Amino acid sequence: MTNQLKYLPINKYGLALHTTTPELGLAISNFQEPMVSHVWNLERELSSQMHGYLSEFIKPRTWNDLAFIAVAKGPGGFTGSRIGVVTARTLGQQLDIPVFTVSTLAAVAFHEGKKQHQKNIAVEMPAQRGKLFGGIYQVTPDAGGVKELLADTLLTPETWKEQLTSWDSSYHLVEAKSNLAATVVDILELAYLEWQQGILPTWEQALPFYGQNPVD
Repeated sequence: MTNQLKYLPINKYGLALHTTTPELGLAISNFQEPMVSHVWNLERELSSQMHGYLSEFIKPRTWNDLAFIAVAKGPGGFTGSRIGVVTARTLGQQLDIPVFTVSTLAAVAFHEGKKQHQKNIAVEMPAQRGKLFGGIYQVTPDAGGVKELLADTLLTPETWKEQLTSWDSSYHLVEAKSNLAATVVDILELAYLEWQQGILPTWEQALPFYGQNPVD
């Protein structure tokens, strides 16, 4: 016996935010019509301009048309990660809708996994002080999205290399260095896969993942 998947009504939407880099990524969809997404390079204006861009982006839809929100939780810049999660939490609380948090690395893995025949995706991303973030994910686009095999961890390049060398199955390695906000569409897709299964996290559960001291 299989669980019956849910589908959004045509007048309800999922909204995703990606703010872990100086770029703002937004995506919205009811998953019956083409997804709408956009990326803006706001640099240091991200915190002051994000709400204006967001308000314009959802039009002609209204806040009450949203069924759930998804947000990149990090790793990434401290300020950007915090702003995105705080915004998602606030909207989730005010609208009384679920808030999904998705790892920045998991979104990259899902994006790459849809293009690769290899299901295991290792993702590395530069961090502060010569270190990097690393995580390994199993990608199954038609069956739940991504499964965490190695949780996002702050590592030295040497330790990460040792981790990959000792990994006991094949994988495809991806460097997450640029255009990360474009994976906002993948964040929305991953959240919808969970929403369809009846997984409905509350806004209180939405927390950022910094992984290091708060230095951008």
